Amino acid sequence: MTFLYKADPARGAVWAELLAQKMPELPFRIWPDIGDPHAVRFLAAWEPPRDLATQFPNLEILFSTGAGTDQFDFAAIPPALPVVRMVESGIVQGMVEYVTLAVLAQHRDWRTYQAQQRAGTWQAHRVQPASSRRVGVLGLGTLGRAVLERQRSFGFPCAGWSRSPQQLYGVDCHHGPEGLQALLARTDILICLLPLTDSTRGILCQRLFDQLPRGATLINVGRGGHLVQDDLLQALGTGRLGNAVLDVCDPEPLPPGHPFWTHPQVVLTPHIASMTQPETAVDAVVENLRRYRQGLPMVGLVDRTLGY
Repeated sequence: MTFLYKADPARGAVWAELLAQKMPELPFRIWPDIGDPHAVRFLAAWEPPRDLATQFPNLEILFSTGAGTDQFDFAAIPPALPVVRMVESGIVQGMVEYVTLAVLAQHRDWRTYQAQQRAGTWQAHRVQPASSRRVGVLGLGTLGRAVLERQRSFGFPCAGWSRSPQQLYGVDCHHGPEGLQALLARTDILICLLPLTDSTRGILCQRLFDQLPRGATLINVGRGGHLVQDDLLQALGTGRLGNAVLDVCDPEPLPPGHPFWTHPQVVLTPHIASMTQPETAVDAVVENLRRYRQGLPMVGLVDRTLGY
């Protein structure tokens, strides 16, 4: 019974050390050193091999090494094989840090002061209270909830939107098509943390931007497929949106010469908002393996009918 890791080999080496300490009875291998393919029972991967069913006929669980599974081709994954996305504290903390940085930079006019510094301009602008800046989050999963809790601690009026009804202390929660319209109308800083599904692909488009207050800021830390790029460029050009912070794009990386590289109203980062931390990721996997062996539901088990 073997655990196989197929992702960044440097992180895999850390996984090997940690699993040897926490679950020494489970042999661990790093791709492409798969050993006996019939012995592979558990696979952790960012992108599993295309011939998954035939290469590992005895596979019992497929773990995603990331918080999402939209990079998986579910048509190539056996329907009965459990797929588990990564839910671990390192991913959550990293995302909270990144979004907080982006929100506060916008709230405190950081880019304005950077531009003034380059121009040699010493000019103070009024400091607005957090209570005057309304934050809205698309997606109320583990990451969305953690992000909202931190923003609420600064005093920002916070709201969230999800497909189904949710409740979160101190947050105005909305759901469904009518709820989305209500969320957008009261949001100055919009944060996308949705899973990428057929229903959310292209959701960040002109129709959505037109429902935001003029000059709003977009922060996309979901997936590049959520954004219609031409619509964003148009919204920035007309002033419908004031700024955008993009940690994800489609494709990644963007091709040379793409307008986002040099756009004065776009902050672009290379998909680094949050990364799986080996120490906490291994703890999450070990806990799920124990739950699996005890017949308990695993944390992060994907519902394929929903796509997350």
